[in-house]
Amino acid sequence: MKLPNLENLLIPEHKITDYLLSDENSKGKSAFFTSCGFTQTNWKELHNALQQHAINHDVQLTSKTIYGTKYIIEAFMQIPDGRCLKIRSVWIIDTGTEIPRLVTAYPLHREKIYDTRT
Repeated sequence: MKLPNLENLLIPEHKITDYLLSDENSKGKSAFFTSCGFTQTNWKELHNALQQHAINHDVQLTSKTIYGTKYIIEAFMQIPDGRCLKIRSVWIIDTGTEIPRLVTAYPLHREKIYDTRT
């Protein structure tokens, strides 16, 4: 199953710049994503990679919460240097809306990196 309403996918700039790429708020996520070549200056690269991650892969888990329905995607995502690594992206469609919104993303199995630069 694909994430519903992919055409309306919402990844706010602040979710990337102030959370995933921020040393202050991301609990190590910033170190991980910057080590992969994503930067605050080029935050749109991470935005696009997360967008493609959702578009290209199926949802593995769903759960209902008091806030809405949560969707989890675990799959490989291409990073700026051409390698791919497995991440988990978490999305929610808030109650009363139809728009999937990024909640968080983080690495899975750091050893599972493969090189597509051939």
